[in-house]
Amino acid sequence: MSGSVSTSYSITHDSWFDYESSINGCTMLVRLQPREDRGQSVESFSVSSDPETIPVACGDSFSNSCHMFSIHRRFRRIHVRSESVVHTDPAPVVRNMQELSAQLTWADVDRHSGWIGFWDYLAPSRFVRPGKAFDAFVERYGLRRGPDPVGTLQEACSILNRHLVYTQGSSTVDSPVDHIAETGEGVCQDYAHLMLALGRSWGIPSRYVSGYLYLEEMPEVASHAWAEFWLPEIGWVGLDATNDAMADHRFIRVAQGRDYADAAPTRGVVYGGGEATVKVDVRVEALPFGLSNEAPMIRDGQSPIRKLPWQGEATPAPSVSLQDQ
Repeated sequence: MSGSVSTSYSITHDSWFDYESSINGCTMLVRLQPREDRGQSVESFSVSSDPETIPVACGDSFSNSCHMFSIHRRFRRIHVRSESVVHTDPAPVVRNMQELSAQLTWADVDRHSGWIGFWDYLAPSRFVRPGKAFDAFVERYGLRRGPDPVGTLQEACSILNRHLVYTQGSSTVDSPVDHIAETGEGVCQDYAHLMLALGRSWGIPSRYVSGYLYLEEMPEVASHAWAEFWLPEIGWVGLDATNDAMADHRFIRVAQGRDYADAAPTRGVVYGGGEATVKVDVRVEALPFGLSNEAPMIRDGQSPIRKLPWQGEATPAPSVSLQDQ
């Protein structure tokens, strides 16, 4: 099925933080408001908490919309809920990828990537700091610059999808990129970090994106993560190694940065409380558009994504994908 498509999605994101003992208060920063750029617009957004507080809107250095709130009382559970309606247009890269491969060269990438605005997306970052395990992974699978940048990125995405195993609990939010390179196991944020390490090693500006993925047959999903790469004459192109797919109108962008540390859905400081248990529930539903109730259309060359790796028979569904903390 082909053609231009615009879609609106209703998103509800609930996070519960349960503590083993009462805490005296907390300050929390959340990145839950979807971005408004590149064909994506927010029709409505709200965020609330229990215990109730008044969130203060702010931004960060990567132009993400954030909200900060403080709770000054004793409690043992925090519930944060955000509700969004987001409109997405087709991704700007709609031309045949083979055509792009033929037109774009490594010389084009090298000529443009030295711009100061890309420095953050080319240098090592907190979780994308490759070491010996990454070097061994690259050698094992021959992950080097191919004939053209587009084909090289697509092939790397496919190789990671084939050879890595999605394993919930195999990593944490603090796992460096060498962890998945060495173990071959991880979750979507680890796949994204490894793609970023590869892109940066080839001189391609590469950034991390957190958000949501609409699944045709599964409205209840976890938060998702993928990588974006800047290519001359094209702009930012998203690739999802978890599903071996190019990001399109079904990928709803919330936050971006150098890695997970810059785009975490929640960050906070609590006073007391001991160990915390986190539960996250996300629901993404496509809203009717036009005069029909058709499902979002799939672009030429884009396969339907009907389930994520953890929804297979062998792996139980995780309570958290991008583990909030």
